Amino acid sequence: MEYDTVTPYHRGFREFTEAYEAFGFEEIHAGAIPFLPATPGLVLDVGAGSGRDAAWFAERGWEVVAVEPAAGMREAARGLHPTAAIRWVDDRLPALAAVHRLGLQFDLVWASAVWMHMPPADRPRAMRKLATLLKPGGRLVVTLRHGPAPEDRPMWPVAAAEVERLGLDHGLALRVATERVEDRQGRAGVTWQTVIFDLPDDGGAALPLLRGVILRQEKSATYKLALLRCLARIADASPNVAREAGDSVQVPLGLVALFWLRMFKPLVARRLPQLPGDRMGFVRDAFRALAPLAPADLRPGASFGAETGAALRMALGDAAKVIATMPATHLTFADDTPVFPTVYGRLPLAAEGLRLDQETLWTYGATTVPLTVWQALRRMAAWIEPMLLAEWVRLTQGYAARAGRVVSTDEVLAALQWLEPERETGFVRGLVADRLARGAPVDCVWTGQRLRPGAIDIDHCLPWSAWACNDLWNLLPASGVVNRSKGGLIVGAKALEAARPRIIGWWEEAYLGADPALRARFAEEARTTLPLAQDRDPGVEELFAALDFRRLRLRQETRMAEWQGPR
Repeated sequence: MEYDTVTPYHRGFREFTEAYEAFGFEEIHAGAIPFLPATPGLVLDVGAGSGRDAAWFAERGWEVVAVEPAAGMREAARGLHPTAAIRWVDDRLPALAAVHRLGLQFDLVWASAVWMHMPPADRPRAMRKLATLLKPGGRLVVTLRHGPAPEDRPMWPVAAAEVERLGLDHGLALRVATERVEDRQGRAGVTWQTVIFDLPDDGGAALPLLRGVILRQEKSATYKLALLRCLARIADASPNVAREAGDSVQVPLGLVALFWLRMFKPLVARRLPQLPGDRMGFVRDAFRALAPLAPADLRPGASFGAETGAALRMALGDAAKVIATMPATHLTFADDTPVFPTVYGRLPLAAEGLRLDQETLWTYGATTVPLTVWQALRRMAAWIEPMLLAEWVRLTQGYAARAGRVVSTDEVLAALQWLEPERETGFVRGLVADRLARGAPVDCVWTGQRLRPGAIDIDHCLPWSAWACNDLWNLLPASGVVNRSKGGLIVGAKALEAARPRIIGWWEEAYLGADPALRARFAEEARTTLPLAQDRDPGVEELFAALDFRRLRLRQETRMAEWQGPR
């Protein structure tokens, strides 16, 4: 049976907002304050309501992601607490699908007065979702409402013992469960209690699993390592292609195969064996026909003409079948069940060319990844990649030695280097030049000043030095002086917010108002690399919010300094 716990808050947002704002954070959460992290970080406020708690955190230096599914409440909260430090998301437990797409790790997850709205059957999933959003060492705070439910809103009884057990089941360590306190609004029989957890490690045994696969699991080829590396690269560069599937996510097998080809091309070119007997195993005519392509050409969203497209279509099919029948079958848990069960679909229909959009990549099939492993791959790439490469080098040198060859470590590492595309702004520079030639104005997105020929730069909004991304949404016209002052810094929240109308204006003028092919490329790139819904082309406000979330994630991962805007 479906229960609507959101509509009452949407319809009664004025009444509820007034009730929530009548009391300060310190009054309501006195028992939790001593257990809050001493240093501000990134907090997820689940069921943020009127924004009272989110605003309290923002005023103390926290960056806040505020989740509120009731549209009326959400809009009222925006008006009451207008600050760029709070980012509002329309999402809800138990799935929190939109939040998980952001790829962020939170120092604090704050779930106040929401647990009673979770039917008991949904609570294990809700706890798992909250736990996987914490960074190691992060803290989860859950406030519980005890007492009779009002007639106008569905609620279910809660118990601290139940919450504690669910937390322990999902790798959390109980820090404290406070004593019950009386309801501040004086509602008869209603009391409140706070349960606080810490996440002492990755929360799902994913890292020990990955370590075991890389270092200890038997390998008859480098294919298990290749599959892991493909998934790690997808989790890092194209995480938004993943589709939630219960306790797992699914990624398009065509994208796994694309990254597989990209990794093996340099190894094939150097004739470095990947199986015993000085062999490559899966290399066929279609793969050899791709020799003129650079590895970086094999990227989501790329398009190919008839001849190359036909060869790539077949090569992806060959790789997908090898992945499904070999590493995805034989990379297993202790009970011999596959870690990454994979189903091969079919070859896309033959056409004049091939465009590597998501529809095409999903046609080849799907690979399923446990959610805890997916989160670890997204968050621990810098730890996982060196271990993968070291083992890959060891295996390759061993296969070569059995064939009587001596292969140096440097030679194998050079072949395994993930070659990013070159920094490329020429196409967008051409769009700017064309607009100026037609007499159309082009403004610097950071200052609003009119740009003149000869004084124009194309800025990577999220800096190339931190993330090699040439997607159209990331390329913005700017003055040379301002672009040089921004350098390799990550744009700060206030500077990005100040530039919002000009960034959106450029997207609308340069891309969304262009021909269908350019519009399609812009949307496809955005859906692949930004945390956006996959079932539609994004609106500009939605896209800008996704850019800000990707900026937050990049800052979290790199800890680079921020650029605060032109002076």
